[in-house]
Amino acid sequence: MAEASIQKQTRGPVAGERALTDIRLNRDGAAPVRVVLRPIGHPLPLGFVGLAAATVVMSGLQLGWFQTSETPSVALLLIAFVFPVQLIASVFGYLSRDTVAGTSMGILAGTWLAFGLVLRDSVPGSTSKALGVFLLVAGVAMLIPALGAFAGKVVPGLVLAATALRFVLTGVYQLNAATWWKTVAGDVGVLLGALALYAAFAIAFEDFFGRPVLPTARHGEGRVATTGSFDEQLADIEHDAGVRQQL
Repeated sequence: MAEASIQKQTRGPVAGERALTDIRLNRDGAAPVRVVLRPIGHPLPLGFVGLAAATVVMSGLQLGWFQTSETPSVALLLIAFVFPVQLIASVFGYLSRDTVAGTSMGILAGTWLAFGLVLRDSVPGSTSKALGVFLLVAGVAMLIPALGAFAGKVVPGLVLAATALRFVLTGVYQLNAATWWKTVAGDVGVLLGALALYAAFAIAFEDFFGRPVLPTARHGEGRVATTGSFDEQLADIEHDAGVRQQL
């Protein structure tokens, strides 16, 4: 039976470096395995800010806040700002062992990049059936991390579920070019932007102050993640991807 011993080790006074934790797992006399956990900043506020920027700018285009001639500018914003910040959030989501954060931000990064590239090369105001099908698939794919988020954090789950709806509505508009669908997608996009900004503030404040300031509706494993003991946090680490022998 596996035995785990936990040792906290503080390294030298390197700028910005915090205490590291070494976990040694000894299995039936086998050589010890060392897993080093490095504290990192929460990536979701950055990802949700990028989501808010993307969906509100797209809503501006869909709802007529600015002319269709601004389409190349919208495309450039999606490519230059939204894609990189959500890619960074995805990478650090996986580094923090959070599959929901890594998967959701990765899907968003790829989707907004593809959307921006198509907009950049298309005639302003035109639609694309290929883009429509792609957005439908992206919307369904967003339900995967959304359902995972609901298991621990309701507010991020709502953001991801609303994102799935936003992609599906925009995809339907791209397929049939009906103005009604464009308007509904734009309205949902504005609401999604507000929800994403709220989630970004709530999670960031939770990190800044070390306690909930704005409700995120944590429950179950989500609550344990912020209030559980050190042993509870690492109870199943030997089964995490990157630690276990196979993915």
